[in-house]
Amino acid sequence: MHAKCWIKRGHDVQVVTSFPNFPDGKVFGGYRQSLFKRETLDTVDVVRVPTLIFANSGTLLRILDFLSYMVTSSAATLFVRRPDVVVASSPQFFVAVAGWLASRIHRRPFVFEIRDLWPDSIVAVGAMKEGFAIRLIRHLEQFLYRKANLIVTVTSAFRDILMARGIDGEKIVVVTNGIDTQQFLPGPASEDLRCKLALQNKFVVSYIGTVGMAHGLQLILDAAHESLVRLPNVQFVIVGSGAELNELRAQASRRGLNNVTFVGRVTHAEIVDYWRLSDVALVLLKDTPLFRTVIPSKIFEAMATGTPIITNVHGELQNILEPLGAAEVIAPDNLAALVDAIERLLKDPARRQQLSKAAIEGAKAYDRTALADKMLTSLQGLMPRDQRSGDA
Repeated sequence: MHAKCWIKRGHDVQVVTSFPNFPDGKVFGGYRQSLFKRETLDTVDVVRVPTLIFANSGTLLRILDFLSYMVTSSAATLFVRRPDVVVASSPQFFVAVAGWLASRIHRRPFVFEIRDLWPDSIVAVGAMKEGFAIRLIRHLEQFLYRKANLIVTVTSAFRDILMARGIDGEKIVVVTNGIDTQQFLPGPASEDLRCKLALQNKFVVSYIGTVGMAHGLQLILDAAHESLVRLPNVQFVIVGSGAELNELRAQASRRGLNNVTFVGRVTHAEIVDYWRLSDVALVLLKDTPLFRTVIPSKIFEAMATGTPIITNVHGELQNILEPLGAAEVIAPDNLAALVDAIERLLKDPARRQQLSKAAIEGAKAYDRTALADKMLTSLQGLMPRDQRSGDA
């Protein structure tokens, strides 16, 4: 998290967010929604506000959730210390509306961090179709881009898309996702975890992350079906939760896929054990033009732990991984290519070791502290010179 790094640099950071409930639409254990809750997480001052919460099963309900956050977070900014700069981090841009409103209330610069091109992404997965609502959202999107004093994108492709839409490239900086290289390190698999999941003598092919509409995880079940006889020692492990999890579980049961293990959601602290347990990790997305512009953040965790990667994501991600020699890149939505790649790596330990070493080396360029410092430099450029070494 950038905030922790900025605090270590002597700055004051406040985060306004909702009560944790993603992706299942259920408030996490240990929390109960209230009008206003303040807590300290890893040195970060966090203010939580209530929202409408729905299971992640419908776009309209999710949008109502997003809108409610926009309202409550905007109200909360009236009761926090006046910032020097307001940063809105947006996988969905109603967060950015709240950030822009806060910047107007406090008369401070507005920074729009774009982690997903929304609403393009919901159209790409078929959750909504082009029409009046999407056109309205796009107008709001363009308004926010114009009003932002600084735009931070996580890929160069996002920056190119915004410039093609008429946004001044001088106010766009690219700061990719990264990894805490002190937490995510190579290491031996936990034998206790292996026994718990009954993975002794199994070649573990994992998917770790959100089980959502964008990821095309039906492909994993199809690969598991092909592998039942062809690759009997392979066990597919799906770690995470999301909108597609229940359907995938039900389908695996109907098809008798006992070579698929569903772990569900685990804590962030536990994730490193699942990377180390994996002989191969899958990084998958549906084959749409938009997804050729993204870099799934899980890729950096896999790299830092030295987990060999198979991915069907072309474009920006392919441009990172192929020069490093850190992944097997296969054709999108191609079942035969996926099963063939798994079989090759199963039978070639030397190739797995080669991929692992290349990934570990490549991960060094994505150290989260260095990336946080890069973004901090851009934020400080928005402040008067005499404030640049003080609070942020």
